[in-house]
Amino acid sequence: MAAPSAASDTHPSAAEIRHRIRAGAHTGHTAGLAPGKLQCNLAILPEAHALDFLRFCQRNPKPCPVVGVSETGDPMLPTLGHDIDIRTDVPKYRVFREGVLTGEATDISDLWSDDLVTVALGCSFTFENALMRAGIPVRHIEQGRNVPMFRSNIPLQPAGPFGGEMVITMRPIPADRVKDAHTISARFPQAHGAPIATGDPRALGIQSLDMPDYGDPVEVRAGEVPVYWACGVTPQNVLLEAKLPLCITHSPGHMLIADVAEDAETTIYSKR
Repeated sequence: MAAPSAASDTHPSAAEIRHRIRAGAHTGHTAGLAPGKLQCNLAILPEAHALDFLRFCQRNPKPCPVVGVSETGDPMLPTLGHDIDIRTDVPKYRVFREGVLTGEATDISDLWSDDLVTVALGCSFTFENALMRAGIPVRHIEQGRNVPMFRSNIPLQPAGPFGGEMVITMRPIPADRVKDAHTISARFPQAHGAPIATGDPRALGIQSLDMPDYGDPVEVRAGEVPVYWACGVTPQNVLLEAKLPLCITHSPGHMLIADVAEDAETTIYSKR
């Protein structure tokens, strides 16, 4: 699949979108933006905890596919794009201290310090573009909403202080296209890959699809099947439970948009 190589009136480039975000002109979710470009979840944490967190991600690649790691204290992510400043280029951040959400922000420059490490993780918004190109509807994008996300009962492999249960996303897929959705999303292991389950939400510990833990509810219509993917909000919950002195993440649905193609092999280590 060829990614768009230039901006258009319909689809501004990833860099143009980041510039809007940096200027405060876009603070909403990023679903459907910059088709063909990799979107990333974020975890920003002290270097003292970064190795354990990376071990956790390595043991849980479905919800935590690592696509970029910064140098300690460096807010730039050159392997993911030109002039990406992690302090300003995400529409909305969440700030946690000792496991407590202390606020949201659109700029974290005043919180940045020389011991922080950024870990960028692939996002399911990436494969949604491929689904739509194949004629598979993506309901929350059709309705201008954020994807519904749910806490599940699926255990994660722990590492150091990090562990817990997986967060998953749900998309209603026409029954005759479920196999296609599986095949298409499996091509994007850096964006959570193939679905982890289909059908009854109760088997996954979800009481009602009308009440997501994050994001917005969407209708499952006649002839459609709920399909579930691993979600990059998982590490947010894990980081919260670890009660780090400081941790900064993206707000659910508000991703970093990279310059690299959604189907590119990404280099996970940043360069000076």
